[in-house]
Amino acid sequence: MNQLISISKADQIPPEYQNTPIELLLEYHNLDRSLDNYSQAQLLIGMCMDNRKRLRLPDNFAFVIRSGGANLRHSEFKVSFAIAVGGVNFIALIGHNHCGMVGLGANKEQFIQGLVERAGWERDLAEQHFQVYAPKFEIGNEIDFILSEAERLRLRYPKIPVAPMLYQMEDNLLYLIRESQSRENIPTRPAPSDLNRCNLKGYKNRVSNPGHPSAVCGRIIQSNSVLSSAQDGP
Repeated sequence: MNQLISISKADQIPPEYQNTPIELLLEYHNLDRSLDNYSQAQLLIGMCMDNRKRLRLPDNFAFVIRSGGANLRHSEFKVSFAIAVGGVNFIALIGHNHCGMVGLGANKEQFIQGLVERAGWERDLAEQHFQVYAPKFEIGNEIDFILSEAERLRLRYPKIPVAPMLYQMEDNLLYLIRESQSRENIPTRPAPSDLNRCNLKGYKNRVSNPGHPSAVCGRIIQSNSVLSSAQDGP
């Protein structure tokens, strides 16, 4: 099944994104909609740091966080700020093909040698730097990672819709990523009673029934545990 949804005209935008800032983002970038004036951000865009990507957007339309592979796990406070203080109610998570955060191991020697020659690092420190941080920033497959990161963000911010997208380098257009399982039947937020009973042990015991509210809660706890232990690279 083709996981990419092409948007070349307005009626191809799925109903769940119509009349939202996600629709506007697609119209501005893909459909050359006239740029409107904004005094307040309408959404948060998480996208890769890659210099080959540039979005066509109005001024003040969006908060934009750039990080390798569109991985927002180490930018959580910025996400929270955009929502809590900036007032955004939607997130567009945009990966791209040919991402440098895929297959980092293949670039190990270039990475180390580059730090030695360009930054003046000692080789052993450069090797250690790569060994420590490459596993944290490797994303594996662009589409699979964006889908998993979108789901993590939905669990972390249950009231905020997250639209997974891919930027194709060949045509510089945005594509929505088709999600293989209907989300209508998946609980996105456990009830308070489930939250009170939730723990990692319970989550592990319920992995055979991932749709159970306590399993969802367990994933939230697990996600938070990962976030609390994660540190930004130097």
